[in-house]
Amino acid sequence: MGEQQPLAPVEAWRAVTSCFLTSFALLARRHVHLPKERLGMRLRFADGTSGRVYRETRLGSGWAKDPCTLVVTFRLRLVRGPTHALFRGESLLNTPLFVGFPGFTSKLWLAHDERARYRGVYEWDGARRAEHYARSLWRVLVLVSVPGSISYAVLPGLRRDDVIANPGLVENLASHAASDTADTADTADTADTADTAWWRIQAGT
Repeated sequence: MGEQQPLAPVEAWRAVTSCFLTSFALLARRHVHLPKERLGMRLRFADGTSGRVYRETRLGSGWAKDPCTLVVTFRLRLVRGPTHALFRGESLLNTPLFVGFPGFTSKLWLAHDERARYRGVYEWDGARRAEHYARSLWRVLVLVSVPGSISYAVLPGLRRDDVIANPGLVENLASHAASDTADTADTADTADTADTAWWRIQAGT
């Protein structure tokens, strides 16, 4: 599921800066929306954990011409108990870090799961652009995350809402990912690279 490592620092921070500038233009034009239909939905994953949707961010219609689902996970340092609620509120300020990336269409923000991991479940327009974003974002996340807790999965050709409605769509991808990541288990800052269960959505309720 991708190279599972960050982009080179110069390339990553250049992309983040460009995104930041683009994001403010999109926000000023009111192209960024916060739909409420999915708030409170709980997504369950194949590793037995689950996360509640506490925010959705959508750009324009949220429709991707070349759809793919992107799932990103990380575990925050020094965030425990009631400070999780503080992070969820503050995280809205992080919106400019992703809405201006090429190909972004929609993000579901998931609260921490039973292992204190956060997930973002995105629909992206173009798998290559989704991976570029994930590997750029890594440089930001590593500043605040537990070492080894960052990982992502790109599911090309699959709309996020279809994956939530029909989890069986990702079973073949999961089988391939398990074999593809077996050779990268020693990569630094990679969370459970040989384990595909953390991103395999089982159901949404």
